Amino acid sequence: MTKVVKKTVLDSEWIDLMKEAKTIGLTIDEIRLFLIQVEKGE
Repeated sequence: MTKVVKKTVLDSEWIDLMKEAKTIGLTIDEIRLFLIQVEKGE
């Protein structure tokens, strides 16, 4: 149950970040590219 709660909190934080990114003019594709770079550690 704890894992589910943590995942839900994390998901809501990502949703908030995605909304903020869109308000400053980033496209979904730009956000995806950024996340790929973060995962790769660039």
